[in-house]
Amino acid sequence: MRHRSLHPRRPIGGFWRLFGLLACAVAAYVGFAPDARADISLTFGTYSPDKPTAMVKQLRPSLNRIAEEMRDILDEPVSIRLQVVPSYERGVAQIVENKVDFTRLGPASYVMAKDHNPGLSILAMEKKHGEKFFHGVIAVHRDSDITEIQQLRGRSFAFGNSRSTLGRYFAQLILMQNGIKASDLSNYEYLGRHDKVGQVVGAGLYDGGALEDTTFRKLVEKGVPIRAIARIRNATRPWVARAGMEPRIEEALRQALLRLHDDAALSALRFDGFLPGDDTEYEATRNAIRENPRFFPQSADIQ
Repeated sequence: MRHRSLHPRRPIGGFWRLFGLLACAVAAYVGFAPDARADISLTFGTYSPDKPTAMVKQLRPSLNRIAEEMRDILDEPVSIRLQVVPSYERGVAQIVENKVDFTRLGPASYVMAKDHNPGLSILAMEKKHGEKFFHGVIAVHRDSDITEIQQLRGRSFAFGNSRSTLGRYFAQLILMQNGIKASDLSNYEYLGRHDKVGQVVGAGLYDGGALEDTTFRKLVEKGVPIRAIARIRNATRPWVARAGMEPRIEEALRQALLRLHDDAALSALRFDGFLPGDDTEYEATRNAIRENPRFFPQSADIQ
C-alpha cells in the first residue's frame, strides 16, 4: 500500500527556470539603468632604482588625490593603480607600448619616448618653486684647483645615468661648448644616480661631475666637500598620457593635475604642484640629444 505524501509535489525544474528568468530580468534592469556606470580605472607606471615599496610610499598619496579630483570633475568613481618597474628602460617602454595609462618621465626620456610613439601627450609639467625649470651643477672637490669648465680637460668626470637629462646630455653638451669631448677626458663613467656622483667627487675619486642642484645642496649640508663651478638649466619632468586615451579622460586627468595643491601629498615627490606644458618646452633637451654624438670620438661607440 502506497503512502501519499502530506506535501504536494513541486515542479522543481519549472521553479528554477522561473527563478532564472526573474534574475536575468533584474540584472538587465540594473545593468541598463540610466545612472549605472562602470568605474574608471587607470594605471600609473614608474620605475624605481630602490625598493618598489619606497616608490609606492612616495607616489600613493598624490595618486589618491588625483583620483579624487578626477572623480569630482567627471562625477564618476576613479581608481589609479601603481605599477613599478626596476629600470629606466622598462619605465620608458611601459608608456611607449601603451602598457600604462600615464607616467612621469625625465625630459630626455620623454623626448626619446615621443620619438618612438608620437601619440604620447604631455598632461602637465612639475612645478618647482613656482617654475617649470630647475638647475643642475658641474661640481668639483671643494679644495680643487679647478675653477672653470675648460680646466676639466685631461681630468676625470662622473656622469649620472646614461639616459639622464642633466647627468648626461646637458653635462656633455656644456663640456663640448667649452671645447671638451670624451677623448679629452682622462676617464669618465656613468654612475647611475646624482648622489653617487657627488659622493665620488667629494671623495676625490673623480675631478668633476654633473648632478641635480637639489642633491648637490643636500650633500653639501651633510658635509660632502664639493662646490659648483657651473649651473645648467633644465625643464622639469612632464607627466605623460599614453597614445589613444579617451579625450574626456585625458582632459579630466590634466585638470586634476593642475588642481593638485596638496603639500602633504606632494612633499615626498620634491615638487610643489603642476603647470601647463607642451612638447615645445623640451626643444633644448631635444637639441642636447641631437648634438650628443659629437661628444664622442668617431672611432668609439656612443655610450
